[in-house]
Amino acid sequence: MNTTISNSTLKASIKHVGAELSSLRSNQNKEFIWEGNPDFWGKHSPVLFPIVGTLKNNTYTVNEKKYQLPRHGFARDMEFQLIDKTENSVTFSLQSNAETLKKYPFEFELQLIYTLHESALDIQYKVTNKSESKMPFSIGAHPAIALPENFESYALKFEREEVLKYYLLENDLISDKTKVLETKNGLVPLNYKLFENDALIFKTLESNSLTILENSKPYIKIDFEDFPSLGIWTKEQASFICIEPWLGYSDTAVNSGDLFEKKGVLILDANQTFTSKFSIQIL
Repeated sequence: MNTTISNSTLKASIKHVGAELSSLRSNQNKEFIWEGNPDFWGKHSPVLFPIVGTLKNNTYTVNEKKYQLPRHGFARDMEFQLIDKTENSVTFSLQSNAETLKKYPFEFELQLIYTLHESALDIQYKVTNKSESKMPFSIGAHPAIALPENFESYALKFEREEVLKYYLLENDLISDKTKVLETKNGLVPLNYKLFENDALIFKTLESNSLTILENSKPYIKIDFEDFPSLGIWTKEQASFICIEPWLGYSDTAVNSGDLFEKKGVLILDANQTFTSKFSIQIL
């Protein structure tokens, strides 16, 4: 099931499973979100919760008890409830239940709020800790931007000129090996070779946004001021680029396994709410 919101410029469609953005179209009917072709990658824009990335052995501990979670957690595969809708905004909610408590021993509510403003879509996350104790979690976005032209027709321009140091993955975990993303006249030209070792993981950036250029013209801008980390990823020969604002990232090989000690994890006090948002602006 899908719910659609619109304004005079854009129309967005969101699946109830995963509260996942599946379409963002202009009023000229141009699609800006990847179609989800399973031959490459069968998702569009999943939410990553309560972890981002991969746990060592897909396992973590809380109070010395072991739990298992798949990469990026479980929220993206669960049915959300539609709890509020206007013409240009919609709110979805996922509440902890018997199924989630087996994998993640905390009572929570996760809300995703989509709002269209002129030529931009804001995506807000609200995480409420309904437990009586502190709750460790991570949250992230994974929107796949459709690239209808040849992949090498595109380039990335970060908001600030900075050293773009990224971490390499080994067996889906973050290694201590780093590389610097080369720029040319302030731009990062896209090519599939950049991703032959999977995603580019930036633990920290000075930039709060980046712009995707199509044939040297601004195409889409992603604002991620609330998110310190960023993943960038595609699949060989696929016509999309994922620009992924993250709060948290994969384990390292030397990680203790204790979720409270995980690098990049957020700790939310009992009965408190955390909010963050990012936006996709059509240029």
